[in-house]
Amino acid sequence: MPLEPAQLIGGWPLALALMTAASARALLAGRRRSVLNEALHELRRPLQALVLSAPTAADGTETPLQMAVVALERLDREINGGAMAAIRTPLAAGPLLEAAAQRWRRRAAQCGGSLRLQAGAPELTISADRREIAQALDNLIANALEHGGPDVVVAAAPASGSLRLSVTDSGGVASQRHRPRFSTELLARVTGRRRHGHGLRVVTRVAEAHGGSFHLRRSRSGTEAVIDLPLLGTRR
Repeated sequence: MPLEPAQLIGGWPLALALMTAASARALLAGRRRSVLNEALHELRRPLQALVLSAPTAADGTETPLQMAVVALERLDREINGGAMAAIRTPLAAGPLLEAAAQRWRRRAAQCGGSLRLQAGAPELTISADRREIAQALDNLIANALEHGGPDVVVAAAPASGSLRLSVTDSGGVASQRHRPRFSTELLARVTGRRRHGHGLRVVTRVAEAHGGSFHLRRSRSGTEAVIDLPLLGTRR
């Protein structure tokens, strides 16, 4: 049934409002992207300079600065499109855990706790992107120290054709009296406590991208975060 002219004319204000809202949203999105790209540019240069001036790890593992550059590159891809190429190589459990512990032992001590390795199968090997697995472990260790603690155990063990990486805390909120005396505002910015859940989403994404899975096991004695990844040569 055709519309009457009066109905067509009467509908123009709504259509104009919708078009205006869409245009304003597109303009805001473009402006936000421009601001984000400027911030990326300003961050990338000093990070690259720091990476070039800092010593590289003898065993080839990524340093925290190198991982910051990788995270910045991923943000760039999310804003401007494209995907980062995964670099899959054979990785043994032992060196992965050792590198993670080296990055976080100082932070654990600052929190008045400890970080202990329990590599029951250091020779077990997976095919994975070293940067992404390191990123997943860092997120789990940081969560354990900040929201669990004070004593954290990072472990590797075989599990039905998989390598099981786990991060377990001893339960309870990490003691505040042993933490460095930063201002509350600065601590919130540095630790990311204003944002919740992003780290676990990163871990889930990394595990699934490698054909594995991620889950949490909570109890009165603490929280165990578990990543199961297929061993090299196995399929799921």
